[in-house]
Amino acid sequence: MKYFKVGIGVLLGSHLLMAEPTVSVTNTDMVKQEIVSKTGEKDKEALAKKLANPIAALISMPFQFNYDRGYLNTSGNDSNKWTLNIQPVIPFSLNDDWNLISRTIVPVIRTENLPLGNGIDGGVGDIVQSLFFSPKVPTDSGWIWGAGPVFLVPTNSDVSAETWGAGATAVALKQDGPYTYGVLANHLWDVGGDRDISQTFVQPFFTYTTPEALSTTLMTETTYNWNAASGNKWTVPIFLLVTQVGKIGNQMISYGGGVKYYAESPDGGPQGWGFRLVFTMLFPK
Repeated sequence: MKYFKVGIGVLLGSHLLMAEPTVSVTNTDMVKQEIVSKTGEKDKEALAKKLANPIAALISMPFQFNYDRGYLNTSGNDSNKWTLNIQPVIPFSLNDDWNLISRTIVPVIRTENLPLGNGIDGGVGDIVQSLFFSPKVPTDSGWIWGAGPVFLVPTNSDVSAETWGAGATAVALKQDGPYTYGVLANHLWDVGGDRDISQTFVQPFFTYTTPEALSTTLMTETTYNWNAASGNKWTVPIFLLVTQVGKIGNQMISYGGGVKYYAESPDGGPQGWGFRLVFTMLFPK
């Protein structure tokens, strides 16, 4: 909106001093709005950086949609898999020094022609539950870390391994300005069920976050199956993802996606390119 107080002041010189406070208040309001805007942007940037930290003290509800193809050495979309991972993250304060972070992965799976000729199948896959005990304060050198148990809970659906699993998980990362880098890993063994499981998961990650709360992440989600035959032990998808923190009404969110490429996979596993879409609801304190 344009203000014409100068013109009024020329015509009514005796009221010029009355016009000045109005201009001053207007400028003050604009400054306040600018401060609020900048504060909001800083809050978004801080949330984006927390999202880059797997063990941040932030309640969140990510929905992660994945598409993979090329199973059973097929071409195109002849054999594919769609997975919606529901991944609630809930931190608990244990005392003045320690947090406990619960990370749960509930996969909802849809497969097509897997195996070939099987048509469309699916169900709720086995649940992975990780618990990280993490110090509230980083180390003197700035490292953030956490460690604890991880469990595999079978759902006994058509896409379940029908086997209980347990093991250990750990994460270490550093946040330096706009950069977040580190590695998350776990290992699972079977503790009862139909299948032998001895599997290592390693996820190195590197994220760059802008002041506008836009994050770009390069990472892998590598799996090593110790029980598989030689040449079929590694699954190595490489991801390039971009996410943005924003707001819908009063609800803070993060949304984005990207591509992945299987640099290595076992015989019959996914091949070539796939993609991932991510939508996360954030509940900062």
